[in-house]
Amino acid sequence: MTTYAFDEERHAIVAFWETGSGCAARTFAELPGDVPADAVRHLARALTRLSGRVWRTYTHPASAADVQEVNGEVRRRRQEREAFGSVAGALAKPNLPSDGTLTVSYNPVEECAHRVGRALHDIGDAELSRRVGAEVRDELEAIEQAELGDLTGRARQALALTRADASPVQVQAADRILHANPFGGPSLFTEVEPAAAAIAAAHWLQAAADVTSETTGYATTEIIQEADGIEALAHETPTLVLEQLELGLSPYETVTTLIRGAMIVAEGRIPDLDELLEHVGEAEILARHHHDPGFRGTLLKRLRTTPLDPARPAHDLLEDILDGIRGCWLIYQEDASEDDGDFADEVRAEADSKRERLT
Repeated sequence: MTTYAFDEERHAIVAFWETGSGCAARTFAELPGDVPADAVRHLARALTRLSGRVWRTYTHPASAADVQEVNGEVRRRRQEREAFGSVAGALAKPNLPSDGTLTVSYNPVEECAHRVGRALHDIGDAELSRRVGAEVRDELEAIEQAELGDLTGRARQALALTRADASPVQVQAADRILHANPFGGPSLFTEVEPAAAAIAAAHWLQAAADVTSETTGYATTEIIQEADGIEALAHETPTLVLEQLELGLSPYETVTTLIRGAMIVAEGRIPDLDELLEHVGEAEILARHHHDPGFRGTLLKRLRTTPLDPARPAHDLLEDILDGIRGCWLIYQEDASEDDGDFADEVRAEADSKRERLT
């Protein structure tokens, strides 16, 4: 999302956003000196809130909503995305106080746009209103571009965000990067949205684990734990990914389930209460078995509602999966004989032969 700030020295509004490889910024409006600083700061804050809300339609698309929810989450998300068409009108003709009352929209996107419009109305500068309208239009177009899987230009903001869904275009882009280098590389983080990159990486992790298992005899779900004895690795999450893939879930299902769960945790909610209670029960049983009251507290403190970092779940998952691929290579390198082939070539062949997992 874009953050807007008031440059007091130049009396201007600056827009800046993360791109996945550093921030980009531009000054889009310089204001007359007689415009009060507080009014400009108020406008900058309203623009930041609007940007956050419209980018939420990208990170939380209707396609990723739980259709079982009785509160109409799918419908609400669709309505917020459809409100893009009413933003320009709200900026130009916002709801204003009348007789001590103010009409407030139930649609968060519309209401954020009305707030920007009211801030512009209070300032009363036609040129500023024109520039803000153009700025907001650019922001909406960047989101529309990102939804299509094109992350060039201003749409590069998507590289810094976690999305609960993934563009097939971006998944294929990540797959091409991994085909060139099965261990990944910086371009997975600077050119591809992280959720899509994690989906492709999960496919390559499974290929790496299958190759390593066939060569060394280790079960696929044991490999990364074993590799952690050679080199410190983030072994728990990639092992969980391999366990889910072994159960028959696709890379898409596995990755998006983990990411969506972490996004729910980031909102202060529990993604799967039954699973959490099951883990609590297991900890209680284990503590009773050890006859140690203090052990119970230790076990319960270790419980997590998500294995990922809720602040950056897709990026965290991608990093862990790439760690898992490296773990496969460590075991392969240690146990393979001279007659075995090149690890990267064998993984490429395995990944190519099972490409239907990515569709």
